[in-house]
Amino acid sequence: MISGLIREWCAENDMAIDDKQLSAFEKYAELLVEWNKKMNLTAITEQKDIAVKHFIDSIAVLKHAEIKQGASVIDIGTGAGFPGIPVKIMRPDIKLTLLDSLNKRLLFLDEVCSQLGLEASLIHARAEEFGRRPGYRDSFDYAISRAVANLPSLCEYCMPYIKKGGEFIAMKGPDGNEELKAAENAVRVLGGRVGYIRQLTLPDEQTRTIIVISKLYPTPSAYPRRGVKISKQPL
Repeated sequence: MISGLIREWCAENDMAIDDKQLSAFEKYAELLVEWNKKMNLTAITEQKDIAVKHFIDSIAVLKHAEIKQGASVIDIGTGAGFPGIPVKIMRPDIKLTLLDSLNKRLLFLDEVCSQLGLEASLIHARAEEFGRRPGYRDSFDYAISRAVANLPSLCEYCMPYIKKGGEFIAMKGPDGNEELKAAENAVRVLGGRVGYIRQLTLPDEQTRTIIVISKLYPTPSAYPRRGVKISKQPL
């Protein structure tokens, strides 16, 4: 079922996919369900829902945001690997970094990468802490994040990682436009400018919003702040 749904969606959206990639998605789903029995990775465990709400939702970003060949991409708050690993399956050329604050998730992701033959750097850290570290701050072509926090907070977590000329790709729900209005000041203060917004409808009729923010200049050294301050006093 998973292969069929993904193949159909890719055909409808003019996205090339081969049998090796489809097999990788099948194996990924198998590992997700297996590991979910011993740790809380996802509430979505039905095959159709995994295909649509996790895999297609993740790779849809490739249709609506242009990621250049060989780009460095960091997935902030990746959780069970979304959207980073599905994007890597479709675009093996990217240099992927997966960051999450829970080490048990990274153990799962390490197993997924091993089983699927994917190269990725795994980081166990809080986003606001590593965003200050040399070698990570102002270092990535793209930062990407899916449903981690409200957009003003998410900008502060993610934008310090992006180099000048790079982009922050925020994957939000149907209220993405409203969130963007609330994040206008955060985008400006953190060194960015809104590039474009795209809305799409998944096969289950759910609406998603992809917001692409361009990095115009380095994020001021005062940011990111501590996590509690980010959440309680968003920019």
